[in-house]
Amino acid sequence: LKKLYGDFISQFNDVIVIDDGEKYKNIKTFEYIINELLKRKIERKDCIIAFGGGVVGDLAGFCASSVLRGVQLIQIPTTLLAMCDSSIGGKTGFNTKYGKNLIGSFYSAKKVFIDPTFLNTLNNYEFKCGMGEVLKYAFIEKSCKSDFDYDLISFFENLSKDELKSKMPYIIEACASLKASVVRADEHEANLRKVLNFAHTFAHAFETLSDYKNLSHGEAVAHGMKCAAKLALNLKKINFDYFTKIISLIDKFELTNNKLKFKKQDVIKVMYQDKKVNDGKINLLCPVAPAVVELFDNIDLPSLEASLP
Repeated sequence: LKKLYGDFISQFNDVIVIDDGEKYKNIKTFEYIINELLKRKIERKDCIIAFGGGVVGDLAGFCASSVLRGVQLIQIPTTLLAMCDSSIGGKTGFNTKYGKNLIGSFYSAKKVFIDPTFLNTLNNYEFKCGMGEVLKYAFIEKSCKSDFDYDLISFFENLSKDELKSKMPYIIEACASLKASVVRADEHEANLRKVLNFAHTFAHAFETLSDYKNLSHGEAVAHGMKCAAKLALNLKKINFDYFTKIISLIDKFELTNNKLKFKKQDVIKVMYQDKKVNDGKINLLCPVAPAVVELFDNIDLPSLEASLP
């Protein structure tokens, strides 16, 4: 941390460092941060700055919403995933053994500062991890009800992998603006904001079963999008051409090279513990047209099993 960002963090008197990785997004880390804040005599006029990736942002955000019943929060994301998605919209929290993000709150940052030059510190693996969330926006763009028309599916189809990093400022702006438009319309996920969960019920089950090791969130989302596409194809919600387009775009950026080997019954069991389950029914977003997804709560078990790898 000091090697990469020493000059930046040296500006602050109080710096709390946590371990890197999704497996540390848990109640123990939350308790550690809260105790450090109280030990350092945090006051309500103070501000917590979340400087890091999605794990840091989610934990710092929940701490900001909890300590002293709420202090101000600023997000400074340093990863592609956090810049395009997790730093925006105020979802905070941590994971439990029962599933991902089951404890948390809605608590938006006062400011989000995004500097794409931080991406220069990422290795190729971390960079690709963020692409799972990035491609999600291509497949839900029209469902976001935004005033913008980025046509991200065509953009990524015509984009070579060599051009990807040079186009990052545009990609981040597109994803961030799409998410912001959804959050402005539905901050607490009563309706429209549910489109942002595309593939995430699958993804969170995969992450839970992996014990948050050796499978990044972006990879899990990419696998989840393939499952959702297969489910939609089997239910005749999309044609084979669009199914092939979804799979091809995910494969183009090599997002599912990490093969999954979970038992289908285990995946489904965890999916039924997801926070989006309603009246005992799994709510799943499926693609129904290019860049359009729709929520279904009547998926039968055989169809669900057939969609899993």
